[in-house]
Amino acid sequence: MAAELYCTFWIILIVQYKTLVFGSTLNFRKNLDEPIDQDAFRNASQLITSKGYPCEEHEVHTADGFILGLQRIPNGKSGLADTNPPVILVQHGLLTSSTCWLDNLVNESLGYLLADAGFDVWFGNSRGNVYSRKHEKYSPSQREFWDWSWDEMAKYDLPATINYILKMTGAEQLYYIGHSQGTEIGFAQFSQDQDLGKKVKLFIALAPVAFLNNIKSPIRYLMPFISDAEEFLALFGEYDFLPNTNINRWLAQFICGFKIPEFLCENIFFIFGGFDFKQMNMTRVPVYVAHNPAGTSTFNIMHYAQSYTSGNFQMRDFGSSEENMKHYNQTTPPLYDVTKMQTPVALYSGTSDWLGDPEDFARLLPLLRNVRRNKVIEGWEHLDFLWAIDGPLECYHDLIDLIKKDSKKLV
Repeated sequence: MAAELYCTFWIILIVQYKTLVFGSTLNFRKNLDEPIDQDAFRNASQLITSKGYPCEEHEVHTADGFILGLQRIPNGKSGLADTNPPVILVQHGLLTSSTCWLDNLVNESLGYLLADAGFDVWFGNSRGNVYSRKHEKYSPSQREFWDWSWDEMAKYDLPATINYILKMTGAEQLYYIGHSQGTEIGFAQFSQDQDLGKKVKLFIALAPVAFLNNIKSPIRYLMPFISDAEEFLALFGEYDFLPNTNINRWLAQFICGFKIPEFLCENIFFIFGGFDFKQMNMTRVPVYVAHNPAGTSTFNIMHYAQSYTSGNFQMRDFGSSEENMKHYNQTTPPLYDVTKMQTPVALYSGTSDWLGDPEDFARLLPLLRNVRRNKVIEGWEHLDFLWAIDGPLECYHDLIDLIKKDSKKLV
């Protein structure tokens, strides 16, 4: 019975997540005679090279044995690298991957715009996603491979990635750009590891997330169920959650090409992070669907639910006083104290973001000691920071100029 419930729930969630969260299929590709964009079938490196940019593949080994995939655009299309260019690490959010910075058109995708600005751009991938499913000891078929949350992304993935990039480039500092979960692990680790924080010249936070107790998304109604470890793990198991598989490409090709009832689209659009219809390039929806979700662990999802129910920016709760004592030497999960973060930060938030909610952001803002920029974008929701048509105008050019001025690269 549990297996049947798992399969049924998974299929429903996948279909709703892909065809309804990431966009409507109302106005494009009404039949299969119209070819789907080939970007839907390209991985991150193929996306980059297909647009005429150079690309390198790297692997980063973490202190706890994970092997993370990392892509790099060392310079723009010209092939001529600037001397000592600013080094950029971009880090994706929950259930996405490095492709999220590359899925739009070249003149609309932050990854390409950073490269065109003359920067050395590195694309991080958190453990468990489609590009980071390797471990020195465990395989993805083993429970031990999946026993982590964003705590470990902050503690192990982020330092390993930053240190690897600095070693490879010879730079002393880099610029860190995170979206959603990518900001969360930054706030967590830079507040705990001051030495790591000093290696970041500027932390640019897109759709910042730390506190989650005011999220407006309908998924908040699932949080009590998800935070109940016994029920949630009985349904989903202790392994991966919404991995990227061939189902993604199948849905992109055979589901997203057809018109669906208008009322369904209009109401389900808002299920995840809010929706700004005018900012979505509908012709790119099959590409978004093919690449997302990109996978994480069930324990990571549980950690988010715990953050919502507790109202705290805290470490993972292991479910009992005894287990917490084993891990933390205290009965409750420790809190992350962002007032200790000294790393300079530039903040870009949206007024219609249902996950990085303005109320939660207002709680975070006064705790940050070194804010260089705080831009609030009217009407923007959570995914606009990745795929908005006006992304360059409203956000990307601004942050690129900020990096240029900060690095004294006035070109």
